[in-house]
This record gives sequence, C-alpha cells and structure tokens, in this order.
Amino acid sequence: MGVPEARDQEKTARETAQDIVLLLEPREGVPAVVRTAAELERVIADFAAATGPVAVDAERASGYRYGQRAYLVQLRRRGAGTVLIDPMGCPDLTALDAAISDAETVLHAATQDLPCLAELGLRPRRLFDTELAGRLLGYPKVGLGSMVETVLGFALEKGHSAADWSTRPLPEEWLRYAALDVELLIELRDALHAELARANKLGWAEEEFAAILATPPKPPRPDPWRRTSGIHRVRNRRALAVVREVWTARDRIARDRDLSPGRVLADAAVIDLAATLPKTPAELNELSSFRARGPRRHTAAWLRAVARARELPDDALPEHSVPSDGPPPAHRWAERDPEAAKRLTATRAVVAALADEHNLPTENLLQPDTVRRLAWAPPADITEETVHAALRAYGAREWQLGLVVLPIVKALHRLETKGDL
Repeated sequence: MGVPEARDQEKTARETAQDIVLLLEPREGVPAVVRTAAELERVIADFAAATGPVAVDAERASGYRYGQRAYLVQLRRRGAGTVLIDPMGCPDLTALDAAISDAETVLHAATQDLPCLAELGLRPRRLFDTELAGRLLGYPKVGLGSMVETVLGFALEKGHSAADWSTRPLPEEWLRYAALDVELLIELRDALHAELARANKLGWAEEEFAAILATPPKPPRPDPWRRTSGIHRVRNRRALAVVREVWTARDRIARDRDLSPGRVLADAAVIDLAATLPKTPAELNELSSFRARGPRRHTAAWLRAVARARELPDDALPEHSVPSDGPPPAHRWAERDPEAAKRLTATRAVVAALADEHNLPTENLLQPDTVRRLAWAPPADITEETVHAALRAYGAREWQLGLVVLPIVKALHRLETKGDL
C-alpha cells in the first residue's frame, strides 16, 4: 500500500472514530462455561455442524501462576455461536480439534496463544492472524481493541486482560469480557482479508500465517537466569553465581507452589542477595527488598542458595557472558569491523525505504536479526542468488525476498565500488 492508500486508510479511520459503538454484551448473551465432558461433547457436535472460520482466544494467568497455560478458551463459529471452555474441567480438546480440523482458525497475535492451545490439543492447520494482517496493512495500532474500532467501528472494553484467570469461579464480568474478545473476530478477519486482497498483500499474509504454523516451539533458554532484571549491575562472577543459585531455587519453589516466580521473590531481591551475600537471617532481613513477609517466607532456601554460590570453586563460576551464534551488538561494529558497519547502515536504509514504500513496519519486511547477520557475514560473492540463499536460510519468506534482494545487492555493490551509497 502506497502513500495515497495510507491516507485513505487514515481518513476512513477518522470517519469511523466519529461513530464508534461501545460493545457491552455478546449477541447471544454471556454463555455458560463448559466444564464437563458431556457439555464438551455438545460443543463438538455444534462446531462440527457449523461452517466457516473458527475464532479462538485464550486467557492465561501470567504474573500469577507458573507457566503460560490457558485457564479459559473462547471459540466462536457461525452457526455455533460462542463457547467458553474451562481447561481445568476439560483439559483434553483433541476431539474438538478433530471436529474443526478443516476450518481456518482466526487468532489475534497467534504466537501468544498457540503454545497454550497446543497443550490442550488444539493445533490449527490453517491460520488467519488479525494482528499480523494489521501490521502488513500498515495500521499504526494493532491491538485487538484498536483494530475492532478502526476497522469495524466497535469499541471493546479491555479491563480484564491482566486478571488472574485461574480464579474460580470466574466473575460474570470477566466472562463477558472473554466472550466479547471473539465476538467480532470473524468479522474483523473478513474485513482485513478483503483489504489485504485490495492491497495485493494477501499472498504475503498467507505466507506469514503458514510460517507461524510451521515454526517449531522455541527450545528452552540455556541460561534463563541471565534474564533476571538488573543483572547488568552484577559486577563479579561470584555474584553471578548467587543470581544463578537463587534464581534456580526460586524457580523450583514457584513450580511447586504454582506461582509466578516474581510472586515468590522479585528480581530486585535476587540482585540484592547477589550484592550483599548475607549469611544469616538477620542480615537478609536488613535488605529493603526483604521487609515484606512474602520474600522472607523462604529465607532458609535463599540463604542455602547464597551459601552454595559462596562455596563454588573459581573454575565453576559463570562467565559474564556466553558465546553467541550471531553477530556482536551493532554499536561495536564501527570499531571491530568498519566495513560491516557500513554494510549494516546501507542494508538498514534499503529495508527502511522499502518498508515505508509498502506501508508496513520494517521488522515485518525483514527481521532486524536477519539484517545484522547478512551485514556481518555476507556471501563471498554478492549476487542476487547468493543473497537470496543467505536470507532464505535466515528464515525470510519469498514475498520478502522478492522485495529486498535486488535493492540490497545493488546497495552492497555500490559500497564495494564507490565506498559509499
């Protein structure tokens, strides 16, 4: 979509905003929650007999419970209406999955929900991601509420997205919110599908949706404790060992109690332990992050973790950083490899210009990591074929390659022949 189309889109959005309708109630009312095998059988029959895409959403208890499992699943299909399924009562949805296996699944921000849906046995074969469609179409705000307002003219109340969905029984107002999340998802899909077709971007979207479904689950991080907030302030390896030992102890306690790790012990408290290395409960209780009763509940575990780190031999202490399979941080390139820094600047400029021309975010045209990898270690012989192969190996889709390969090759050739753009 070019500039005129973008302006038309903005004009339409402004006109729609003048007549927004607040959506307060699902069309068929708030459905009862499906909790038993018999109730689930009726849902399966209804959805198997219905037609068209299936809108799906899931509610988790992030920040409250350990892990990212679903505590409520919402589905809607024309002819079957909306259903709310409690995974605590119906933990196996493989029969429902089989009943709708021929249907396209409509999700908003699919990568967030697909893992927890897969745990229940729901594995879409075809996908339409309304958030990703919005990105490809250049919408400035792609949250579900914003998209529904801009595209369909309805406002959704978004007051319970961060609620503890493991709560039982679930309040009526939460269930209403959950049902409304899929109320207009199929209509949104239909409108965006038509818009993608008009913008000649439908093929792009289909490639992206297929790539999401084909991407395997991410493997566990080798050192997840290194993502502790504030770890950049830890200056020595012994203190790093404390972070690792306390993080591991906290994770074990959180899993056993089914609590979010941050509710067992905040990251700030982990860093305080690494900075002070307390030996006694009295020393630990002097820390400001341990004044509340919650962090002190497992005082013995924290002190044992600190003691383990104290007793480690030097050769068992963690290093400050671990080798990466990718290029170094870009801000170091000018010093370490000036030519690579020039290639990065040139490639970024090409991608940014093309993204602007086609009215989509640069990261949806080509991932920043892919740009960095190509600039840091380009093919020995810069040709359309070699750059195409390199970007394809990094995961770029064919529609992206069709847009970026030739301009990138030309930009890199200009660097080689003139030393600048």
